Amino acid sequence: MARPDKAAAVAELTDKFRTSNAAVLTEYRGLTVAQIKTLRRSLGVNAQYAVVKNTLTKIAANEAGITELDDLFAGPTAVAFVTGDPVESAKGLRDFAKENPALIIKGGVLDGKALSADEIKKLADLESREVLLAKLAGGMKASMAKAAATFQAPLSKFVRTADALRSKVEQGGAGTPAPAAEDAAAE
Repeated sequence: MARPDKAAAVAELTDKFRTSNAAVLTEYRGLTVAQIKTLRRSLGVNAQYAVVKNTLTKIAANEAGITELDDLFAGPTAVAFVTGDPVESAKGLRDFAKENPALIIKGGVLDGKALSADEIKKLADLESREVLLAKLAGGMKASMAKAAATFQAPLSKFVRTADALRSKVEQGGAGTPAPAAEDAAAE
């Protein structure tokens, strides 16, 4: 029969796996407590970094429906549970691992799909959500400006033709249409 404290730990980890957008498993062997504290800060406010027991975490992951990570629960393991933008946390892990080679990214899960260590590094290379949304908005704004210019072009040609005719009438020579009026009539 399971001890109540272990059952509570498994329930808490299961809840974290279910409510997180992503979870990244790392090996922290060789890092000092101060370095782990620095790592926690570098992950951002939307991530929790916790040193875990492999057996309990494996049970919790399986209860959450994540079975692809079973092979990664070997050696000292810590998990970064990400509730916000996974790109920001992946960048924090990648950058920290560059400065501290003792941190090894084992793999993880993103929205229920298992990721290898290389895929997490590729995720870190992406631009943040805010930058991607800004680029999308800029592209949409440019497209709208082009559309507005296209719709405005026939109107401006009509206005030029009307102005030419008006000036011709004001001068008293309404007998021949202006060349711009011929262009507008041809369309």
